[in-house]
Amino acid sequence: MASYNSLNTNTSAMVALQNLNATNHAMDKTQARINTGLRVSGAADDASSYQIANVMKGDRAGYESVKIALGLGVAMVNTALKAAEGVSDLLIEMKAKVVQANQSGLDNNSQSALNNDISNLATQISTIVQSATFNGINLIKSGGTSMTVLSTVNGSVITVSAVALDTTALQINTITVIGSSGAAAALSTINSAILTASSRIAQLGSSSKAVEIQNEFVSRYVDILTEGIGQLIDADLAKEAANQQALQVKQQLGVQALSIANARPQLLLNLFG
Repeated sequence: MASYNSLNTNTSAMVALQNLNATNHAMDKTQARINTGLRVSGAADDASSYQIANVMKGDRAGYESVKIALGLGVAMVNTALKAAEGVSDLLIEMKAKVVQANQSGLDNNSQSALNNDISNLATQISTIVQSATFNGINLIKSGGTSMTVLSTVNGSVITVSAVALDTTALQINTITVIGSSGAAAALSTINSAILTASSRIAQLGSSSKAVEIQNEFVSRYVDILTEGIGQLIDADLAKEAANQQALQVKQQLGVQALSIANARPQLLLNLFG
């Protein structure tokens, strides 16, 4: 192609300036991605990715709230469950004392000492039950209110039923081993209490497992959403850093090219020397 030389129109300079402006624009975009860490920071960058990411962000926000509710639910149920397991351990200790009291020929002083031990264990059970309160909720006292735990963004819940494990509910509040008939009745009572407590603790454990499983699922789902959003809008910083270096070189060459093109009209003066 023939070279066009004019003092009024410097085609080479215009082309060089266009290329330099394009390089500068690309440099600005690359720098913005490096500064923000985002490939898509607005709809203008990539409309479809921006839209999808926003929907996913909404989903994540909803499940983050569910995750908080489930975490609170786990803490509440586990508080009750640990206390219930403590009650179970004390019931087993009480049975050991009752069995000792059922020995034939046991003197009155020994019977009285064992009875005091059993009474103290019952008091400990009462203390544990009253202490098993979290966020104002006690799931193992008589009259305890069942709780519901939010489990999905659609409002579904997991219901955790209250299970009474206090001495009155287990019918051990008046247990005594004084006398042979008292010791025999106490053994029947404590066996019944252990069976009742075991059943109720198992029920509470099942509810705890359900809440923990859902909490684990929601936590993983939030992580998946976060990763998905990142895939859509996060910048590949290694790639952007390499691109920045290439653009810097291209920018320097563009400046040189523009400088050379701007000098061409001066060369035309040599034709009239």
